[in-house]
Amino acid sequence: MRRNSLPTKKKKKVSIALSIAGSDSSGGAGIQADLKTFTVFGVFGTSVITALTAQNTSKIQKIKPVEIEIIKNQIDSVCSDFAVNALKTGMLVNESIIKLVCKMITKYKLTNIVVDPVMISKTGNELLDKNSISCLIEKLFPLATLITPNLEEAQEILKLKEKIKTIKEMKEIARLLKNLGPKAVLLKGGHLQSGATDILCYGSSCYTYEGKFIDTENTHGTGCTLSSAITCGLANGLSLRRSIKEAKDFIQKCIKSSFDIGSGKGPLNHMHFLKKKNYS
Repeated sequence: MRRNSLPTKKKKKVSIALSIAGSDSSGGAGIQADLKTFTVFGVFGTSVITALTAQNTSKIQKIKPVEIEIIKNQIDSVCSDFAVNALKTGMLVNESIIKLVCKMITKYKLTNIVVDPVMISKTGNELLDKNSISCLIEKLFPLATLITPNLEEAQEILKLKEKIKTIKEMKEIARLLKNLGPKAVLLKGGHLQSGATDILCYGSSCYTYEGKFIDTENTHGTGCTLSSAITCGLANGLSLRRSIKEAKDFIQKCIKSSFDIGSGKGPLNHMHFLKKKNYS
């Protein structure tokens, strides 16, 4: 007797993004923030963990880099099985990990690469060995579709003695950063007291993305979330400028509805669009 077979369903297509970054035990930044963001944008998120951190909203207590072989195994596992549409990098810790990531990007011919040059946490902890910054610039930047430094990171990359204080200076700095090899630079101005304006240097032009300055201490994970949101746009086939616009709108809402939890800089609300259920 033949069994009745169910009709074969067509595979549902979904964009796939990969985050190569550190783990944040508090859930506000790193891999955890990236995967939340991927989900919100309807992108299937995969991950490669480069470092384990013991941290909360006040400080990072401990950082443990993952063994190189394990990082390689993770990338091989993901990229040999999934057609990754876009990739973002976050905390890369040291030169050995940076070189490996560059090698694997080339091996799997990965595209739509967003590099968040994570160097220092909001609590002041060093997240990238300073001796590895030159490797990041020379090896990874030329592979990047976009790099997303904040003002402090830009100052460190270019070895500037003076702080960046104006929008005009931001445009000049963004051009200098683009000369280091990436296709585009998004210089984030959230640390400017005058507002939350970001500058995109792309092609021969600079574009301004204005945002309202939101007076809150709850900004843990903003850089991770913005870069992963841009990655989602690229994974979904949007243009770079459109991806940045949507990511900028998203991050503003996340900050505006951020959680006032913990004793330090609280996390964003990635799920701000969900209605809170009353279980009482």
